[in-house]
Amino acid sequence: QVQLVESGGGLVQPGGSLRLSCAGSASGFSINYMGWYRQPPGQERELVGTVTSGGSTNYGNSVKGRFTISRDGIKNTVYLEMNSLKPDDTAVYFCYARHFSSTFNTWQDYWGQGTQVTVSS
Repeated sequence: QVQLVESGGGLVQPGGSLRLSCAGSASGFSINYMGWYRQPPGQERELVGTVTSGGSTNYGNSVKGRFTISRDGIKNTVYLEMNSLKPDDTAVYFCYARHFSSTFNTWQDYWGQGTQVTVSS
């Protein structure tokens, strides 16, 4: 079982930067996938970025070149460095993890509680 706890959300002005952190409770192994999704007000949840245990990353088109995702594999902690923030980046940001369970022979998905990021002057 994996539990995810986000931190770092808050209010930031346009053009500013913010760093989010997500700590996974799993120990003894590296979670296969970790990353971030976000849900703007009144909109669908969308991909921000993911990173595998091997370090491969994938980003949503709206954040490419502005956001950087990284992880500490040993600690199962994932970070999201957000730069050049825009009002459109305002959303609840959710940490997520996906890991293959050998016990159940299936993938298991985990979600954090979400942290609010508001970009406004």
